[in-house]
Amino acid sequence: MSAPYVRLGRSGLRVSRLGLGTVNFGGRVEEPEARLLLDHALASGINLVDTADMYGWRVHRGYTEELLGRWLPGKRDQVVLATKVGNRTGDGPNDEGLSAHHIVAGCEASLRRLRTDRIDLFQMHHVDRTVGWEEIWEAMELLVRQGKVRYVGSSNFAGWDLAMAQEAANRGSRLGIVSEQCLYNLLTRHAELEVLPAAEAYRMGVLVWSPLHGGLLGGVLRKLADGTAVKSAQGRAALALETHREVVGEYERLCADIGRDPAEVGLAWVLGRAPVTAAVIGPRTPAQLDGAIRAAERPLSDEDVDRLEKLFPPIGRGGSAPDAWAV
Repeated sequence: MSAPYVRLGRSGLRVSRLGLGTVNFGGRVEEPEARLLLDHALASGINLVDTADMYGWRVHRGYTEELLGRWLPGKRDQVVLATKVGNRTGDGPNDEGLSAHHIVAGCEASLRRLRTDRIDLFQMHHVDRTVGWEEIWEAMELLVRQGKVRYVGSSNFAGWDLAMAQEAANRGSRLGIVSEQCLYNLLTRHAELEVLPAAEAYRMGVLVWSPLHGGLLGGVLRKLADGTAVKSAQGRAALALETHREVVGEYERLCADIGRDPAEVGLAWVLGRAPVTAAVIGPRTPAQLDGAIRAAERPLSDEDVDRLEKLFPPIGRGGSAPDAWAV
């Protein structure tokens, strides 16, 4: 990638503008192909690898971290390794959430599966409003002091969750949350209302998951016609297509008009949004990864952005809350 590395929020950590997401590893992308993708990403300058303790559930929970643990030897210092805690990982009453018990146990288990001594970015996978922030930060601080965690991030938080978490960290003179990973793309722009403004106000990095809405913005209609649709023919993309088929068709025609692949266009739009640090992508092939790299290296023109904004308008009046809807 020709684009420079950027700082992750107010931390000193530098990450690539693309992160390799591993949610498809195990079940959709088998280990030999996963290793090829990882090697290709690293060789292309992508240093951010994002996973979670429950990924690989199609095989068994934790499988993806185990796969990464087999790949990491000899490459660990080149990788910014991000994983997550909070989702259910077992059948016991304390095998989910953000209790101090589960945070510490979850970190230890991830380290064993990843075969490493530290996690660069330890992300709370979902907010847990049943646990106080004092307890959460005590657990995170313990892991940081032990050298097992470098930075703490969040994922799928509301704007007010980010504010509460960071204010609690500030009271304890802690660094707090350095990044929020949220759902954000042309079709799903709710993050613009409060999540992105909160992240910007607290100088948190923004990592975007599902920048193509599960493949919906990656040329789904063409792929369905060709019989090549895989991910985009199921899950979030398939459900959204039932409602948004007409606008998706217009989008694909717009992409053809400007001579770029729909996946490149959708990803380039996300990367062009001011608060976004990096997009977490889930390619299944090196060719798809190369397309994402092209998107990062070729920004959209102002004219192209204007056309996309007309097709996929922001919520209400646009911008952050409450101005997006206030009279």
